Amino acid sequence: MELNLTLAMTGASGSVFAREMLRALEADDRVERVHFLPSENSLRVLAEELDISGRNGLTEKLLGCHGSKTIQLSQDDIGASIASGSHPSNGMIVLPCSMGTLASIANGMADTLIARAADVTLKERRPLILCVRETPFNRIHLRNMQLASDAGAVIFPVIPTFYNRPVDSTEMARQFVYRVLGHIGLPQKDAYVWKEDQ
Repeated sequence: MELNLTLAMTGASGSVFAREMLRALEADDRVERVHFLPSENSLRVLAEELDISGRNGLTEKLLGCHGSKTIQLSQDDIGASIASGSHPSNGMIVLPCSMGTLASIANGMADTLIARAADVTLKERRPLILCVRETPFNRIHLRNMQLASDAGAVIFPVIPTFYNRPVDSTEMARQFVYRVLGHIGLPQKDAYVWKEDQ
């Protein structure tokens, strides 16, 4: 079965994680379609962290090539297919997920395509993974994470591992992405698996 997934990228720090997720989804033969949804604020973070600027051709810039299965959408396109529960979807990942986006999702403020697509994902009981990125958390952040979790979302903080001895930030991001994909049923062959005797 080939999957249709939505990947949203918001304005929190961590563009490298979104890039590695997009590349992994594009390369995975089990994935048929990726709806890629960068927020306006994510574009500024991309420019600062990865020296990638502009919305035009963004998917190709992140992938390093032409994407055959990725469709880039605008945050303002509230009438896009992923805004409807009748659209076939196997889940949504928000990576990284800013506290503003978390608040919108947790409180049902479906005023952008990202928040609306997440709302639809929850109401249709599909997997929604929120890779929150902030530190430290205040009580509002924690309350919103609890609300989102109670509604069915998985709170999956952007916390890279070090026991696999990553050589750089790209490898850190890649292994984190593999953990997220494994969580939604897309285990990756190059994912590091902890073994007791290591």
